[in-house]
Amino acid sequence: MMSSFEVSVQQLNDLLTDDSGCYRRPSRHCDEVHPRIYVGDQFTATNVPRLKRLGVTHVLNAAEGNSHMHVNTSADFYAHTGITYHGIAASDTDHFDLSVYFEAAAEFIGKALTYRGRVLVHCREGYSRAPSLVVAFLMLRQNMDVRCALALVRQEREIGPNDGFLRQLCRLNQRLEAERKIRDQ
Repeated sequence: MMSSFEVSVQQLNDLLTDDSGCYRRPSRHCDEVHPRIYVGDQFTATNVPRLKRLGVTHVLNAAEGNSHMHVNTSADFYAHTGITYHGIAASDTDHFDLSVYFEAAAEFIGKALTYRGRVLVHCREGYSRAPSLVVAFLMLRQNMDVRCALALVRQEREIGPNDGFLRQLCRLNQRLEAERKIRDQ
């Protein structure tokens, strides 16, 4: 039996599908999903003039690497642009442990926002890895529960984190709720 703050992967998947139960692919290359936080794809991440037009000051690559599943950018790619870069070599597979990067990603996004910056969080398609990290940020730094954070991002962009990432977000939600309960006693 699940406790009141446990959320299932199925409940999260229900938030991600349309009325017909289907997932939708992103209709745009980039969307602002929370003030000054953008989720986007490889096209946006490698288009420095577009990043400048958006006012992006920080880029978090959730798919750093050079395979077909990754986006081959680095701090060197942005060296002369004034954009601060952070890369995470994540794979979009159910068994990849993205949760080990939740805190570092939240720290990077939080610092960008503290300095009135705009941050692009991207992966190859802006569909699974990048939105998962943004949801974790909202949970860790904005005190949202997983359902609210996921729904907020989904409201602005078509996303579909894989079930492994959703399980990891459920575990984070459970941990944060338990910590809140202890703090409130």
